[in-house]
Amino acid sequence: MLSGCSEAWYRAWFGTMRPKVQILSLRFLLYPNLNGDKMTSEERRENIESILKNNKDPITATALAKKFSVSRQVIVGDIALMRATGQKISATPRGYVLNPDPEATDYVFTIACLHDNDSMAKELYTIVDNGGTILDVTVEHPVYGEISGALQISTRYDTDMFLEKIKTNEVQPLMRLTGGIHIHKIKCKNEAAEHRIIEALRKENILLDEK
Repeated sequence: MLSGCSEAWYRAWFGTMRPKVQILSLRFLLYPNLNGDKMTSEERRENIESILKNNKDPITATALAKKFSVSRQVIVGDIALMRATGQKISATPRGYVLNPDPEATDYVFTIACLHDNDSMAKELYTIVDNGGTILDVTVEHPVYGEISGALQISTRYDTDMFLEKIKTNEVQPLMRLTGGIHIHKIKCKNEAAEHRIIEALRKENILLDEK
């Protein structure tokens, strides 16, 4: 509390202010830490982690940059530092996601595929239509070894967003590095779903072992 003299002075001084200025003054008096200083990079990364933990949907670097009033490149750097400390963050085509620890009920299997760009949509639709989530794609590079990209594609909407992003950014899928050969890690409910997905891909002549 203020002393008697100081309190009397403050009340007189406070009463001369306009309402808006009074509110700002109370803010600085009651919350001295909110004094206009910018959020530190460590605080920003803590907030990013909290946002990712509390959101199931991917969040883009652009959206995070807007939220924290920084550049997209700053967010990309933040994510890189967070990964370096061991945080399991994936950069999917739709944005960043914090990877939860696998649940006991998760059923994950791997398939090898071979197809051209024209068959990519057919491959992805076939997997999601039969109950699969495409976790990632991996190719074997002659210099860098395995190169993987997180996908997290579970629905036709996810597929359409992924295909549109490839088209809009005019980039080539990883499989172009290996003549169409690539590996997908897929999550589904059970072994029956795995067999259903594999059989559907076989009918579409997508699987590598069918070439």
